[in-house]
Amino acid sequence: MIGPSSSAADLIAHLQTLRSEDGIAGMARFGIVTGNALGISNPQLRSIARLARKDHPRALALWQSGIREARLLALMTSEPKRLTADEAKAFAEDFHSWEIVDTAADLFVEARLDALTEGFAADEREFVRRTAFAMIAAMAVHRKKDPDDTILVWLTLIEAHAGDERNFVRKAVNWALRNIGKRNKACNAPALKLARRLAESSGKTARWIGKDAVRELTSGAVIARLK
Repeated sequence: MIGPSSSAADLIAHLQTLRSEDGIAGMARFGIVTGNALGISNPQLRSIARLARKDHPRALALWQSGIREARLLALMTSEPKRLTADEAKAFAEDFHSWEIVDTAADLFVEARLDALTEGFAADEREFVRRTAFAMIAAMAVHRKKDPDDTILVWLTLIEAHAGDERNFVRKAVNWALRNIGKRNKACNAPALKLARRLAESSGKTARWIGKDAVRELTSGAVIARLK
């Protein structure tokens, strides 16, 4: 029976019993790296995480297994207040899949590890750089009480990396820009200004990021919500 007293080994053994070949095949269709996957869905993993509860040392042990599901469970059951910058950077050394990155980004934001963002963006590795922009996207949504200036400051980083053609980076840069623009009316104007500038860029990737962001940030649904 899974519970708070379950060890990392107990949880991994339980995950092994849930292996699904159909699940693995389905994940591959969504661009999820399945080389070390068991095919367990995220809703299933969240249910297991609720039963296991938070346990930071155990989460670190789960991560070391290298198994997709164990790593996602590690991120779900890590204790944000105990997560250190060095531990977050050690996680990032293993990033090779967008879903791991995006789940980790939420944890890093909750842990208030914003200082890592610029370093992640400067890293040439595709999934480490994606982490920076997934974090910015998460900050824009979850940091509702933070001053807008602490979010708007990231527009400079977005512009700096809008030319990165790699799929998982450009999509994250676009995501970050759109989320800032949807945060509130005060953030919409500067984000839209940048989006329009990028839309006129000579670079194909920056132009795509800008045009796509302009399309959403000027949509009736977004405008109505921001009024």
